[in-house]
Amino acid sequence: MPAPFDSSRQSLSTYTCPEWFRDAKFGIWSHWGPQAVPGLDDWDVVAPLDPSLPVDTILPGPNEWYARHMYVQGHRAYRHHLAKFGHPSKHGFKDILPLWRAERWEPQRLMDLYAAAGAKYFVSMGVHHDNFDLWDSRLHPWNSVNIGPRRDVVAEWKRAAVACGLRFGVSEHLSASYSWFQTSHGADATGPLAGVPYDGANPALADYYHPALPCFTEHVADQWYTRDAASHHHWFARMVDLLGASQPDFFYTDGGIPFGDVGRKLMAYFYNTNLAQHGTLDAVYAYKDIGSGDFFPEGGIQDVERGGIADINPLPWQTDTTLSGWFYNSGQKFRTTRDIIHSLADIVSKNGNLLLNVVQLPDGSLPKECETFLAEMAVWMANNGEAIHGTRPWRIAGEGPTTATYGHFKEGADFTAEDVRFTQSKDGRQLYAIALGLPTRPLHLTALAGEARPITDVRLLGSQETITWALRENGLVIQPARTWPSADAVAFRITFAH
Repeated sequence: MPAPFDSSRQSLSTYTCPEWFRDAKFGIWSHWGPQAVPGLDDWDVVAPLDPSLPVDTILPGPNEWYARHMYVQGHRAYRHHLAKFGHPSKHGFKDILPLWRAERWEPQRLMDLYAAAGAKYFVSMGVHHDNFDLWDSRLHPWNSVNIGPRRDVVAEWKRAAVACGLRFGVSEHLSASYSWFQTSHGADATGPLAGVPYDGANPALADYYHPALPCFTEHVADQWYTRDAASHHHWFARMVDLLGASQPDFFYTDGGIPFGDVGRKLMAYFYNTNLAQHGTLDAVYAYKDIGSGDFFPEGGIQDVERGGIADINPLPWQTDTTLSGWFYNSGQKFRTTRDIIHSLADIVSKNGNLLLNVVQLPDGSLPKECETFLAEMAVWMANNGEAIHGTRPWRIAGEGPTTATYGHFKEGADFTAEDVRFTQSKDGRQLYAIALGLPTRPLHLTALAGEARPITDVRLLGSQETITWALRENGLVIQPARTWPSADAVAFRITFAH
């Protein structure tokens, strides 16, 4: 058993990623909460965005950070809120909370769909920047048991995940909330209510909107994590409560490790309690190398938001992304199943996992686009999951003509059937070549030129058709199948002699 961890970088850098996470490859995230409520409205009726606003108040979209942006005069979220709910001095985000009722939420039905689509772990939102806890919090009355759904969202998600055999995780975004939510303490600068404080300035609501920070500036990007020590300890206590209530194997922080030694203490606490519960370390802590906070890749799992990396990473890592917006809104566009499959193959070939948010309506049900995606993904995984789950990266990630850009917030590429991504079985005897499209001419895998091990068989996953192939000096050549089992990408199993 590993020695207990302490909060030092040296201690945390002895962490080893558990095999379950390396095998899982694909997870689904419920990035869901009260900020989904305004998204049922038609954003087209809202006046255009004021281009004079600072960029950090413009991005991301109107429903991504609604609880913050509705307190920024001139922002389209502010204008929408004013028209639909009233002025934020009287009708603030606290008044949105009871409108999130989750009346059609069926966690077990959804989890069955997620498992069928190939997910091996599931992550529930614990608390977003809006400071609303989705569990039966002992320390914070503003939670989903007391307000809105009047259900322990995290606990119900966990029961459903365990019933399906999925590993369970939670995400925390509270660490940024102390700065992020400071807009609620402001007031209009112009107009008939100029100078009238927003509801966040009410001292009686400080437990929800956080106390005002004297060092606060409007540019949240400058202060993603507050330097206020009281906020650090408040965050630590809330996170200990979340971890105790949910006992997850996966924990996600939306940024770097927050608050210096306080954040690393929580990291050590998570690892140590998980170790005590399981007898082995099954814990995965995912965090980012952007924005504020600490980052050292050996201490946990690097998370890349809505992007990827260029080549095989020596340590396991993860992309988190979404099918559409992070929270539902009626005008959003959805990514195609083809795009998600191609992203998954690219990420897995580079030693990564894909954590995908399947957006939910405020009532807890799924948009029809998400239902369609899950059905299509289930078919693809039934045919090709062998090339994804339980695999490891090969000596190269892939080959092909398409050049893509990688990094945070850089995702999606126009891959072709000539673009191939490789994975291999743990014992190395099976190599999987995933073509990101349907080949119309012989697939020439130049990476196998000069391969010393004899190839004994080449099979098309999901098909009984005999595949014609030949290993030549300049690579392996695979002839197209007469019928393809999948529409978006196909995988070949290449078996080597012992």
